[in-house]
Amino acid sequence: MAARTSPDESDALTGTTVDVVVIGGGAAGLNGALMLARSRRSVVVIDSGAPRNAPAAAMHGFIVLDGTPPREILRRGREQVRAYGGRIVFGEVVSAAPDAVQAGGDPRFTVALADGRTVTARRVLVATGLRDELPEVPGLARHWGGSVVHCPYCHGWEVRDEPIGVLATGPASVHHAWLFRQLTDDLVYFTRGSELDRETRARFAARGIRVVEAPVSAVVDDESGALTGVRLDDGTVVERRVLAVATRMVVRTEGLDGLNLPVEELPDALGRRFASAMAGATEVPGVWVAGNATDPTAQVGAAAAAGALAGAHINAQLATADTDAALAAARGATL
Repeated sequence: MAARTSPDESDALTGTTVDVVVIGGGAAGLNGALMLARSRRSVVVIDSGAPRNAPAAAMHGFIVLDGTPPREILRRGREQVRAYGGRIVFGEVVSAAPDAVQAGGDPRFTVALADGRTVTARRVLVATGLRDELPEVPGLARHWGGSVVHCPYCHGWEVRDEPIGVLATGPASVHHAWLFRQLTDDLVYFTRGSELDRETRARFAARGIRVVEAPVSAVVDDESGALTGVRLDDGTVVERRVLAVATRMVVRTEGLDGLNLPVEELPDALGRRFASAMAGATEVPGVWVAGNATDPTAQVGAAAAAGALAGAHINAQLATADTDAALAAARGATL
């Protein structure tokens, strides 16, 4: 069993080869680690301490845990993984690469951290999540996770009936407008240079969505720092309390080049993700991916479920490898 530590304290690395190293300590990584640890697999979670939802006050859309602060979910998750012997190690991965394959074809991987520590594992689960890239509008970033939102399912209820503005970032923003129109009767769509066809304009008009085509110059705050509107290039201020933005979602790949995981572009310039097949399997033997690293639109519940599924498949593959090794040893002993 891992030594009892505080939620933010790093466990020790033993120097022995573990069954699985999980890169990423969010919902997907922790749930994958939980499944593996409950199957009596030795597992180490490497957590960089920079979760995607850190700016949010609460997580929503996940039954039972709805309304729970993200930090509390991570605290409970770490505690539960540790209860089954899993280890949580805080650090930044600077390299991850395959080692020499063992007898019987069982792969090995070495993961190195920025502080010089390393861990060797038989399998890797990548759950690094993604980075949201906001449009470069002055004043926008400081409200991210508060008055600037991206997901109607994560934060929509909390901004219902507010004057909402959609800052267009690409074709996906039109769909964004339909979803946020469900939450408020007062919706303004800022085109920011994007084109709207006649049919879309007609649909916007039918739903009472106002279109503003003048360029946006900045986000406006009041004296307390609360978001109050959007300033246009001509100086006009359109009053808004909330802004919805479809971000560009880019998978976190730092330190993972040595794994040679295939990365693919999302449609409509929405970002990049790790390519994966069923249960998060990749074309690199011994490496799985889960959560936002491969499914950028997954909320916390879906990411956790993906981690659990990947963990179960990893355990099944390890069980087969263990049996193959045992059989080879038994046959060798009879020669």
